[in-house]
Amino acid sequence: MDAVSTEMMIVMQEGSPSEDVDRILERLESAGASGIVSTSDVVTVIAVMGERDVVAGLPLEAYPGVDKVLPILKPYKLVSRDFRRSDTVITVKGTSLGGGHVALIAGPCSVESRAQVFEAAESAKASGATMLRGGAYKPRTSPYAFQGLGVEGLQILAEASKATGMPVVTELMDPRHLDDVALYSDVIQIGARNMQNFQLLSAVGQVDRPVLLKRGLAATIEELLMAAEYIVKEGNENVILCERGIRTFETATRNTLDISAVPILKQRSHLPVVVDPSHAAGKIELVEPLSLAAIAAGADGLMIEMHPTPEIALSDGAQSLNPKQFAKVAARIEEFVAWFGKQMG
Repeated sequence: MDAVSTEMMIVMQEGSPSEDVDRILERLESAGASGIVSTSDVVTVIAVMGERDVVAGLPLEAYPGVDKVLPILKPYKLVSRDFRRSDTVITVKGTSLGGGHVALIAGPCSVESRAQVFEAAESAKASGATMLRGGAYKPRTSPYAFQGLGVEGLQILAEASKATGMPVVTELMDPRHLDDVALYSDVIQIGARNMQNFQLLSAVGQVDRPVLLKRGLAATIEELLMAAEYIVKEGNENVILCERGIRTFETATRNTLDISAVPILKQRSHLPVVVDPSHAAGKIELVEPLSLAAIAAGADGLMIEMHPTPEIALSDGAQSLNPKQFAKVAARIEEFVAWFGKQMG
């Protein structure tokens, strides 16, 4: 165990004044520790961070307004249900994820041209999409494959966002691109290959942008939550977890969608969960059933690849829906969302 860790949380009495919380934070700071505050409609909780021996010696139970002091047993602390019982709801430009709100994120794998992105964005918006996805920097298995348009691609996405009103989700691969990605996008995506790039996670934890964190190809659920902890620990509480399929011995699909991860993540963490059926399936005919299964399992959103002309796409054409196919799938998703008593966006 590291010398500095979150070992306990202070649960305040219902209705306790902010002065009681401030007094505890001041005492923690004077002892060389710190506290992270989470406030819901009912109760305020303070996660204590500091050296175990120092924190253990503080008479925290005796402070006014304290209801109880409890240990946090899980290795991930700030993202756990122990720390926050209520769902985290993330709202970007009027679109929400979590707490009964379901987002539909759609767009091409890669930004190829202005015309391509605008056609995709307008089609997606017309069919009910609430957020626009697109890659300006692309992590490709082959170094000879299309790597993205970089800043030009980010600028095109920003233009399409302004025209349609949909917030933009795009991937960050390198901390050196962070300023540009944060400038032109609304949600920063950390891809599966970078889920345990801890320097990158810490960097996005220090910016004022929601982060969509994809599960690694062979990562456990606990490892995904620990990666989210890196981001939240830096002060950015707006993290979206994404199940996008894991690598197994099965070859019938590109990856194996771990649908059980959705309810498990919802039980263990307060963060919203989205599913990427496109990367899991790798086949357009599987996108609809996997999307509906994700909604039934409790997902707070879906991320679906769609392209105006998938047959000539520079990346992931085989798993990208065309506008007509996307409209059909989006309509079924909307039906399912309403059936489960939730609402789009």
